[in-house]
Amino acid sequence: MDRKLALLLEARDLSPRGALRPLGGGDMAAVYWLETDQGAVVVKQDDAQRLAGEADGLRALHEAGTSLRVPEVLALGNGWLVMEALPTGSRSPRSSAALGEGLRQLHSHTASEHGWPRDNACGRTPQPNAPMADGRAFQRERRLLPLARACHARGLLDAPLRRRIDVVAEALESWLPDAPASLLHGDLWSGNVLHTPQGPAIIDPAVYRHFPEVDLAMLTLFGSPGEAFFEAYWDGDEPFDWARREALFQLYPLLNHLLLFGGGYRSGVERTLAAVESG
Repeated sequence: MDRKLALLLEARDLSPRGALRPLGGGDMAAVYWLETDQGAVVVKQDDAQRLAGEADGLRALHEAGTSLRVPEVLALGNGWLVMEALPTGSRSPRSSAALGEGLRQLHSHTASEHGWPRDNACGRTPQPNAPMADGRAFQRERRLLPLARACHARGLLDAPLRRRIDVVAEALESWLPDAPASLLHGDLWSGNVLHTPQGPAIIDPAVYRHFPEVDLAMLTLFGSPGEAFFEAYWDGDEPFDWARREALFQLYPLLNHLLLFGGGYRSGVERTLAAVESG
């Protein structure tokens, strides 16, 4: 075992039982399961700054006091993050509804400024979070335009497509009302939701405050959380412009996937951009 990890575990009185066992799904970092005399833990090895941002996000989600389960941060340091291990179960209409209710509780924590006190990362991509008073400006200056520039610089977006993104970003005030900034998970795709025997849990956050539809759009980007989820989350009718908001807030993660994984995501960016343009 890595000596830095061994010292970190020792400082928290965690006594390993056996070797680290790799876990699947860790595209951005090395993730392991480790049995200890005090119970199982999940261990992640990555860039120290990214891990610090993740730990900060986990603590913020935990402190929000919702019905969602959030892994407790047990130790952090020297490129390692040690977290509580959560048991996994299977998704059901009941657990999907509980996820919707818990996410509605999370999003009820609002602030006047969009952003977060520190930058973090979405995958390997640095995520700037310097606060702004207007959510439309935040989406434009901290999300869409930086990712469009980065993708264009790598030859992943041609000039016409980048100009279309610029036009959409500059026109947000024409149709999207500003709103108080909700506390977000920030990277809530289905792989970051666990359905445990004690209820749904959320992991691997990229926390900040912004429009609540950010989390919803991420959940529907590669599938659907199910009808029971939306019935619980909306607790009534969905916003009349949900389809356009969904497309808008899927642009940033699609651009991030394009930047991280290459041109296979360009068609998704184009389709989603067209949906925003058509209103």
